[in-house]
Amino acid sequence: MRIAAYQFAVTGDMVENFEKIKNAILLAKKNAVQLLVFPECALTGYPPRDIKSSSEVRFDLVEDCCKKLQELSDETGIALLVGTIYRTDQIYNRTILFQPNQPVWFYDKRALWGWDREHFAQGSGDGIFEMAGISVGVRICFEVRFPEYFRELYARKTDLNVVLFYDVSDVDDTGRYDLIKGHLQTRAVENVSTIVSVDSIHPYQTAPTAVFGKSGQILKECTRNQPELLIYDFEKTEDDFGEMGRRRISDTLFLKESE
Repeated sequence: MRIAAYQFAVTGDMVENFEKIKNAILLAKKNAVQLLVFPECALTGYPPRDIKSSSEVRFDLVEDCCKKLQELSDETGIALLVGTIYRTDQIYNRTILFQPNQPVWFYDKRALWGWDREHFAQGSGDGIFEMAGISVGVRICFEVRFPEYFRELYARKTDLNVVLFYDVSDVDDTGRYDLIKGHLQTRAVENVSTIVSVDSIHPYQTAPTAVFGKSGQILKECTRNQPELLIYDFEKTEDDFGEMGRRRISDTLFLKESE
């Protein structure tokens, strides 16, 4: 499955964000991408950095953009994972999957702290969907700090995990960037699963847009702070010696926990 992740400067202007997303979709179409991933809150911007409050989002415009994203998915044949603020009974930090000619799927962020707690209700889904015979797990930003959210995915035997970030800084904090990259590498190693991550880039990007292999190796990585489309051809692979060992011990631990 050909996967792409698009990093760009997310703003508080939904129309501007949508146009950047649309252009990335058209570029992905030229490159035969099957699944295209965008950052956390890519459509709406993230409060309070880009917008004052989640309650001030124009949810009629969100609905209109979501309708257009479904149409773009239908027209191009590309599945889209897009971060947005979304309102139902409450307001959520949501990742929506638009698949060609299929109902939408979504995952709402569960690990809420700081600004998240001020602006969003807590989600409750498992964040797993199937596409082209591949089981995909989705996590959002702060959730990368907690092994538990990824062990859930391991227990469900996901083949590929995707992490959407809005993690930026007003200063060039390369230390934080390296720290979060380390978290992603560890989550990949622990769970013997490929991870694709994507982040916003303005003012300074503090989480990578990258692909990490099942043993934590960096397979691809975008240039920091620059708009870029990362493309990666994902295939299920047989475990190597170390990966078999980690999986065997993990399975034993899970069996003990379930007794």
